Amino acid sequence: MVKTIMIKDEVYEKLLSIKGNASFSEVIARLIEESKRAKIARLKKYFGILSKNEAEELEKIARKIRNSFRLRI
Repeated sequence: MVKTIMIKDEVYEKLLSIKGNASFSEVIARLIEESKRAKIARLKKYFGILSKNEAEELEKIARKIRNSFRLRI
């Protein structure tokens, strides 16, 4: 299936400059995958820095804050 999207001229020019022989779909898909990998790498940097007790305490605090924002009907 093909979809038509609108992008700003400057975005088109940037895509065109990195496109090479690839299609725009391939370029966009590659950029999305690179973005995902970069996000995962940033998260992995922090994986395991808390002790189990610290993580449990942080989870309790987060749960308490989330519960305080729930609507009471």
